Amino acid sequence: MSTTSPAFRERLLPGAGALATAVAAGLLALVVLLPLHPPSAVVVGVAVAAAGITWLVAGAPVLAVDDGVLHAGRAHVPVELLGEATPLTTREQMRAELGGRLDARAHVVLRSWIPTGVRVVLRDPADPTPYWLLSTRRPEELAAALHHDAGAGPGAAKAATPAG
Repeated sequence: MSTTSPAFRERLLPGAGALATAVAAGLLALVVLLPLHPPSAVVVGVAVAAAGITWLVAGAPVLAVDDGVLHAGRAHVPVELLGEATPLTTREQMRAELGGRLDARAHVVLRSWIPTGVRVVLRDPADPTPYWLLSTRRPEELAAALHHDAGAGPGAAKAATPAG
């Protein structure tokens, strides 16, 4: 593990809409249970909302470039095995990559509430995955961190490790 801070780190937290949905679920539980037992309804409503928000935040993947390795959720790959990193700075660019251009073999870390991302070419001859498509709110920063860290990775080449 690195003693310095990572070159890039972002937790793909849900947007306000997703959090509002968790709160709405808590309110729905409150309304449904209120006629039966008001004190319990309040407790259950708050618990449902809190559980929903906790689940959304705890399940948010982290993107990081650290010690010459790109981490995307549970998957990781040494940056020395990466080619061009293309920032997708508009919703239209991201939508095009997810539409007709999407290769079924690509590794995708997508969060629908994040409209931008990065397409990173994978140059590992042992891996059939052609590229990674990653949601990020800071596509230029992630691409720059990958470019900067490309020569700083560990010595021996290692294969990409997808989540699973």
